[in-house]
Amino acid sequence: MSEENIYLTSAEIGSLWTCYMQDSMSINILNFMLKHIKDADIKPSIQYAYDLSSDHLKQLRTIFEKDQYTEPNGFTEQDVHMDAPWLFTDTFCLTYVNHMAKVGMIAYSGFLSMSARKDIRDYFTQALNDTAELYNQASEIALTKGINARHPYIEVPKTADYVDSKEYLSGLNPFRNHRPLNAVEISHLYMNVLTNTIGAKLCIAFAQTSPSKDVQDFMLRGKEISQKHIRIFTDTLLKDDIETPQVPDVAVSDSTTQTFSDRILMYHMSLLSASGFGNYATAAAASQRSDLMINYERLSLEISRLAKSGADIMIKHEWLEQPPGIRDRVSLAKNKQNQQSTNE
Repeated sequence: MSEENIYLTSAEIGSLWTCYMQDSMSINILNFMLKHIKDADIKPSIQYAYDLSSDHLKQLRTIFEKDQYTEPNGFTEQDVHMDAPWLFTDTFCLTYVNHMAKVGMIAYSGFLSMSARKDIRDYFTQALNDTAELYNQASEIALTKGINARHPYIEVPKTADYVDSKEYLSGLNPFRNHRPLNAVEISHLYMNVLTNTIGAKLCIAFAQTSPSKDVQDFMLRGKEISQKHIRIFTDTLLKDDIETPQVPDVAVSDSTTQTFSDRILMYHMSLLSASGFGNYATAAAASQRSDLMINYERLSLEISRLAKSGADIMIKHEWLEQPPGIRDRVSLAKNKQNQQSTNE
């Protein structure tokens, strides 16, 4: 069967829709960053990220046209106020791109694994490679400028070992000493410190520039949750005398002028919430101390509640674009019956 006769699967339709939404969001945020950024070392990475999103949107539109797939509304230049004052530090822009590249690599690998048609697999393979290149480029610039966030150092293992007691998995009893964190657990704790730091700063920037009280309250709540989670993860590391390295300067300016539309702000936070929820699930599965697993599960519930309240705000203001789905067969049947009754 020729490729032209192979229909898109539900997984491919959903993945392509998600990519379009995310790239149309990214291109507007990156375009604003490019207008204001001054650091000549950092700007090429932001430009590369912008070019990737632009190219991805062109390729997605080609696929949509070929498959008679209605192009999503997504986000446009109407969702960014290019004349607004500078909102982020140049270092924040690099850290932001590096973080979003991590999110993209995870997403594209998942999309690729769910795709069957060759042209779709080719697209996601190339997008994954492009995003990996972006991550490496941003990381290299951060290393060169000394503004990278390094994970904590621990002693390199000299011998292999095996767990010899079930106590290795324990951690809930407050009257017993916990066993020291292992390298896998440390890596997830620190990664979640970093991602929550970025999330908290974005919440501050979005809260102070949004004209909507609903959005302001939501963002401030998101900031408080992120800061609470940072304290929990940091305290866990400090109990084992593991200092969390200083994260880069991810400050925001004191501008209160609306920079991005509330619709794009809320979508961005829903994306970060979904990413954070996935990070916690992965960390819980990788951690072998029971107290860490319970913490991740408990904190995941806070993220899910925040995401739900965010979705409610988007629905209230008609900002939430609906993903493609199947038709409600029961409603179709009932409408047909009602129409037949009317005609009779």
